[in-house]
Amino acid sequence: MHESLETLLSTIATVVLGKQRQIRLAVCCLLAKGHLLIEDVPGVGKTLLSHTLARLLGLEYQRIQFTSDLLPADILGSSIYDARTHSFKFNPGPIFNQVILADEINRSTPKAQSALLEAMEERQVTVEGETRRLPEPFFVIATQNPAYQVGTFPLPESQLDRFLMRIELGYPDQVSERSLLKGENRHGPLEQLPVCVMPTRLYEMQRAVENVYVSDALLDYLQALIRYSRESSEFQAGLSPRAGLALLRAAKAWALIDHRKAVLPEDVQAVLPAVAAHRLRPFASGALGADAVVTGMIKKIPVL
Repeated sequence: MHESLETLLSTIATVVLGKQRQIRLAVCCLLAKGHLLIEDVPGVGKTLLSHTLARLLGLEYQRIQFTSDLLPADILGSSIYDARTHSFKFNPGPIFNQVILADEINRSTPKAQSALLEAMEERQVTVEGETRRLPEPFFVIATQNPAYQVGTFPLPESQLDRFLMRIELGYPDQVSERSLLKGENRHGPLEQLPVCVMPTRLYEMQRAVENVYVSDALLDYLQALIRYSRESSEFQAGLSPRAGLALLRAAKAWALIDHRKAVLPEDVQAVLPAVAAHRLRPFASGALGADAVVTGMIKKIPVL
């Protein structure tokens, strides 16, 4: 299992250059059965990372381009009248795939964004009064342009809370960008990359995450972080119970990637900004963003 994980991480790194931590967080999110939000400017590799993940895991992949005229039926599917059988036949939408790339999700209206709410939380969709299960595993990777760009609709808190993690890729370092400019960004076409982790092995890894040991002392530390977010004057509202569960799952997945059978405080600290920053809204509107404020929580809460 650990060998497969290392192969997966190293292979992704040959395609998405210089982003080892972001790659690790993305894989951690998948192992924790969560959904991933990537917020950054266009052209830094958000789509490439999601497509590479789907390819190396051998999963069914579908990209949905979110635009201002997108309708929920374009995502979920709809029934079309069949003249031969004199009945309506349901045509599944692109949501019925294992990996969904919701590209530029905040360029669509809130009505289209809401089509993902039930799918992301309950792994099912209700269309025309009938509930249909989604395939397993089901993993949504959404990309989001910065809010200051033209034509964006901010995601509501209920939508943001569905994403286990939010990450930023950022610009590449000098060495990685030189490799990109010289055409050395991959060993071969993306379609020719071999499957590193079969779906059955992925299920085993996700089950192994659930079995990672968490001590009472670790839970005390995690609850101290959550309590600080709720009682501190820095935030308008604290982390919800769902956010606490997400933080725990992510920490267990991070420990598994590190080849450990128990969660350490360092695991919680490693995933805390990615899990908590998009769920918290600081009161102060200064130079420090939510990520920096959340990182500061780590320094303020001692390890018990």
